[in-house]
Amino acid sequence: MTSMISEGVQVSVETFYQADYSKPLESEYMFAYRITIENYNSFPIKLHRRHWYIFDSNWEHREVEGEGVIGVQPTLQPGETYQYISGCNLNSEMGKMRGTYQMENLNSKQFFEVQIPEFEMIVPFKGN
Repeated sequence: MTSMISEGVQVSVETFYQADYSKPLESEYMFAYRITIENYNSFPIKLHRRHWYIFDSNWEHREVEGEGVIGVQPTLQPGETYQYISGCNLNSEMGKMRGTYQMENLNSKQFFEVQIPEFEMIVPFKGN
């Protein structure tokens, strides 16, 4: 698991290779990731947007940006945790992701950016 705290918000990431949804012979590798967001601030926050940078080991680079996460814009009270699972496909056996969340302090109505730590997605080694 990878974790980072920025702007009073901890973001932790766990990754899982999805062998049943991958097609190695077609260079398609599917990964799931579980994100846990914890609000250490003394004020409630709302997640408005996400911005991902996705890197494949074959030097491909993509950016994904949009509202919320998995179709929602969660609100977290002080001390509260929000968790979700999403996925990413790669065209090689390993890659990495990092990004940011645009958050709002619901008391002051000020927006701020929370870092999503860089994490790796690697197909597990298969021995004979």
